[in-house]
Amino acid sequence: MALSPDWRNFRRMQDLTLGFAAAAYVADAILAWPLIPAETGFKLSILVFFPAVYLIGVTALTLIIRPLRAWMTRFVWMSFKAGFGQTVISVLVSIGMLCAITVYTYWASLGAAEGGPSPAGAFSGFGAGIGILIVQTVLTHRLQHDPEFEAEVED
Repeated sequence: MALSPDWRNFRRMQDLTLGFAAAAYVADAILAWPLIPAETGFKLSILVFFPAVYLIGVTALTLIIRPLRAWMTRFVWMSFKAGFGQTVISVLVSIGMLCAITVYTYWASLGAAEGGPSPAGAFSGFGAGIGILIVQTVLTHRLQHDPEFEAEVED
């Protein structure tokens, strides 16, 4: 099966966005580590455990619960049909959003270093967002093998 260039670009965009988000999260956690005024165990909870719970929860629930999966499949398909991930502007907007989220979580860590609230919510939200990106990537790869959509993604 030869995939259309538009579908290959869209699928590549989904994969790269997920990869960039994961790399941005790791970099953000490394930069935040010395800023968060807490013991090692609490830092691990903020930067690893809580975000992992949200990431796994969002990913699992969306892929397991049929109405959520159907809604996300429709969202992924509509994104493709709208041209998302196939133009320079849509790629720049995606990367820009991820950069903004990364800056926000770092800013939340700076606030914690100055006696403000813990950045646990910001990092957990980032984890949940990466979970959604995982779901979108998985559904994108599934769609190209779905007989209902196969004809539209083939060249």
